[in-house]
Amino acid sequence: MSHGIMCFSQGTGGLKEDFKSSVLNQPGQEYPQVNSQGYARFRIQAPKADSVKVSLGLGGRGGTILTKGADGFWAGTTEGPMDEGFHYYNITIDGGKFNDPGALNFFGSTRWESGIEIPASDQDFYALKNVPHGNVQLILFPSASTKASRRAFVYTPPGYSTQLSKRYPVLYLQHGWGEDETAWMNQGRANLIMDNLIAEGKIKPFIIVNTYGMTNEIKWGGMKDFSIIPFQTVLIDELIPYVDANFRTIANQSQRAMAGLSMGGMETRTITLNKPDVFAYFGLLSGGLYAPADIKDKSKVKLIFLSCGSKESPDRIKEATGNLKNAGFNAVSFISPNTGHEFQTWRRSLYVLAPMLFKD
Repeated sequence: MSHGIMCFSQGTGGLKEDFKSSVLNQPGQEYPQVNSQGYARFRIQAPKADSVKVSLGLGGRGGTILTKGADGFWAGTTEGPMDEGFHYYNITIDGGKFNDPGALNFFGSTRWESGIEIPASDQDFYALKNVPHGNVQLILFPSASTKASRRAFVYTPPGYSTQLSKRYPVLYLQHGWGEDETAWMNQGRANLIMDNLIAEGKIKPFIIVNTYGMTNEIKWGGMKDFSIIPFQTVLIDELIPYVDANFRTIANQSQRAMAGLSMGGMETRTITLNKPDVFAYFGLLSGGLYAPADIKDKSKVKLIFLSCGSKESPDRIKEATGNLKNAGFNAVSFISPNTGHEFQTWRRSLYVLAPMLFKD
């Protein structure tokens, strides 16, 4: 769940008036808009309202107060620039929470929320380009443990449907708290990151699987009540066997990775330690740390990747990585510049991690 955002009330000295519609707007909608400095501008029609505020970030903390015009539209601009990349937000009208009718919706904070994209200086690596594209397909897999059919999204790389003798490694990639299995492809643009890396010859192609990690529902602040066992059962005993049976995978530990952002990192850390015979590559993206003593058999671990934004806890990441290296692990850290606990950090993390996976 992303919330590393700068958000302020209105008051915009030195503002460049080069605002353009956000790329995540509903078709034909002019607002919200963003400018070259990273400011966002909003315009909401609510002629009978007494107050309108735009709230950005986790749980709607912070806000931009909008001002009512004679035409019944409320408008306002963030006082300061926002971090580059994707952010969730919602609109508060007279105390009620709503989505912006001008913006597309994305699942975050356990609900579908409006999304805005602040253009990034490095956005080329996740841009939609004229390159061969892989496929993202929805699968429904049987889950006896939860007495339901569960959903996952599977990215298969370009050429998967034509190179029928080829088998692929698999990365199981988890979302954060309040998100779901749509997050990595929608907000994270993981499929485009992969397509571009493959087109540039920078990675060994592999499959990515995203599934819902909240097998026992909890509310914000209740992570202490989260048990990993139900999700671990779904992942290890049900989803992985289904993927191996229905896709051309290389079905062994040395060709399997698990990574996750935020809460998904916590899940990754716990499951990789509980099940050392399943995954050889570990990635925690703003999602915790490993210590050398946590891992009983060093020979089974091919890579430990730790990352976060520079506005998070980079010193802890660097220290943990150094300790792992000193203990003989192949450990790599990545610090995303000028970002916090948000999707730009995790997009960059995947971009850096992917070329390190499944090296021969």
